[in-house]
Amino acid sequence: MSKKRKHEEHEEHVDESWLIPYADLLTLLLALFIVLYSMNSVDVKKFEEMSRAFSVALSTGSGVLDMPSVVEKGTDPDKKDLDADNKENESNNEDVGKLSESELQELIKREEAELEDLKKKIDDYIDKKGLTSDLETQLNMSQLLITISDNALFAPGKTTVKPEAKELATAIATMLQQYPQYDIVVAGHTDDTPVNRAEFRSNWDLSSMRAVRFMDIMLENKDLDPKRFSAVGFGEYHPVAENTTPDNKAKNRRVEVSIIHTYVNASNTQQLKAK
Repeated sequence: MSKKRKHEEHEEHVDESWLIPYADLLTLLLALFIVLYSMNSVDVKKFEEMSRAFSVALSTGSGVLDMPSVVEKGTDPDKKDLDADNKENESNNEDVGKLSESELQELIKREEAELEDLKKKIDDYIDKKGLTSDLETQLNMSQLLITISDNALFAPGKTTVKPEAKELATAIATMLQQYPQYDIVVAGHTDDTPVNRAEFRSNWDLSSMRAVRFMDIMLENKDLDPKRFSAVGFGEYHPVAENTTPDNKAKNRRVEVSIIHTYVNASNTQQLKAK
């Protein structure tokens, strides 16, 4: 009996508590190898998302991937371009902010005079070419708007600009050479008749491509800055008349060229781009 009791007293269980820190160490090593692998990638956004995910998973308060020196590896070209555009806009806004009220009003008046002069030149061209039924110009506080009937530009359901209409696009581009500081928006519009051609899924496609094709001809003029141009398609969703008669439908099928005021309220500009 005594021997048996003595044997039991000397029995010991293996202490396996060391497995817990060992497992943590392996986890951290795995995370480290993932970091080293990801350093070969320039996708900073995905890296930061992965960092946050591991930080949450490890729940240690501070993530093993939260290394600011690692995140700076590589550059994102798209982000770089966007940052450059933002800096340019901020610089323009700062320049405007530095102007006194009288100086700003003087600039606004100068722009109004320039756009009125441009409107007159376009109206004279319209009269000279006998295009009064196909073109219309409107000047307001936000823009000079040139509205062109699609009949003057395209065959039904097509996006190729008619040969005679190329002269119009070239003429407008030549006039714009004298006003390089303005942004230009070319917008395509259709009526509500569903498009019935295999190459277009909807009126969105048709209106967008028509705007792009007209803009392409304008930008053949190498004296114009392409950065100032943009093209957009609105489909049938911004009509100027009810789509109830053939005449009204014809009015809605149009291309609009907007020459945007530089010194306008930002909210007005956003409203303009949404029209």
